[in-house]
Amino acid sequence: MSARNRELLALVPAALLVAGGFAAVFLQQDELHAEVSNLSLTIAAWFLGLCLGAHIIIRFTLPHADPYLFPLVAILASVGLVEIYRIDETLARDQATWFVGGLVVFAATIVLLRDYRPLERYRYTIALAGIVLLLLPRVPFLDAQVNGAYLGVAIGPITFQPAELAKICMIIFLASYLRDTRQVMAQKLRLKDLGPLLVIWGTSMVLLVFIRDLGSSLMFFGGFLALVYVATSRLSLVAVGLGMFAAGAAFFATTVPHVKDRIAAWQDPFDPELFNAQVGGSYQIAQSLFAQADGGLFGTGFGQAVLEPRSILPAAETDLIYALITNELGLFGAAALIGVYLFIVERGFKTAMLAEDSFSKLLATGLTAVFALQVFVIVGGVTKLIPLTGVTLPFVSYGGSSVIANFILLALLLTVSNRARAPR
Repeated sequence: MSARNRELLALVPAALLVAGGFAAVFLQQDELHAEVSNLSLTIAAWFLGLCLGAHIIIRFTLPHADPYLFPLVAILASVGLVEIYRIDETLARDQATWFVGGLVVFAATIVLLRDYRPLERYRYTIALAGIVLLLLPRVPFLDAQVNGAYLGVAIGPITFQPAELAKICMIIFLASYLRDTRQVMAQKLRLKDLGPLLVIWGTSMVLLVFIRDLGSSLMFFGGFLALVYVATSRLSLVAVGLGMFAAGAAFFATTVPHVKDRIAAWQDPFDPELFNAQVGGSYQIAQSLFAQADGGLFGTGFGQAVLEPRSILPAAETDLIYALITNELGLFGAAALIGVYLFIVERGFKTAMLAEDSFSKLLATGLTAVFALQVFVIVGGVTKLIPLTGVTLPFVSYGGSSVIANFILLALLLTVSNRARAPR
């Protein structure tokens, strides 16, 4: 069976998940059985039709691309749409709109950047665009502060998070830069070669303090260290980078109030004073832990988790959607979701291994590493492994910026995969 036919066949489970998931939600809402059958099948048909449209574009433009990446993303999107609909029908309609928009951007990226190598020539322009995007949330009259963090930019009724697009810009720049300097850095480290390390470290600290985005700070620097190691095979550079990040984080954790609050809430989320605090408290992480424990192995079932307005599980559609999934689908359901993410990461790193030129190898590595770190940061925060941040769970959490940016990331991975897997 050809790669494209395997991709087509693998889209069927995603459509079945949409049909079964919406049917379960409708039954929980005591809808008539006939309406459940018709409406759930209609939604599944629309979802499958959209995915088929994207598949056709992949089939004709990237015939040799990895056949499993897009179906795996379709499974994640199906879970996200069902869970968000279960939370709020209006939010689900918005998310569906963003999903359609993401597929349009995905298709445009594939068509326009089928040959992605010219991006190397514009690396400094792309890097500058990434820095501007990172700083936009602190521009007066544009910032949209959420829970003390400057994550979004508001232009009229539209709000988006520039950091989602900035991460892709920075990965393209770093992949191009390290392609030129990797041999020198691998043989003999010069002082000027530490420049990018210091710049990225400084950018991470700016995100940590100026923008108050803990998750993006860790994600950017972690992705950079992954690229440095792949480019040079020098663990010493990774150790130095980790030491610099740890030192900076430790300093700001003891001197900057909002960072101190996050650390305190993480260390003892059940402290009564922190739990009842109006700002910077631990209520969100504590309720997340309660919800996950309540889910057990098999979950409580769709519609059983208690959400706002009673505020038992706040921000369930964004920060705590993983906790909601664990509560309603149980440990097995949450493990299956993590398994899908692990498969995507495995396919991304395999693409990097198959790529023959350095830029393609580093680009695929960086995109995959950032994607994996984004999942780690939010799941780690929800499970109290690390401090909780506002990073979204890719393709599952509510949010248009995340959907659009991750579809661009997926398109770039597929273009690299197509070139790497093409017959020589």
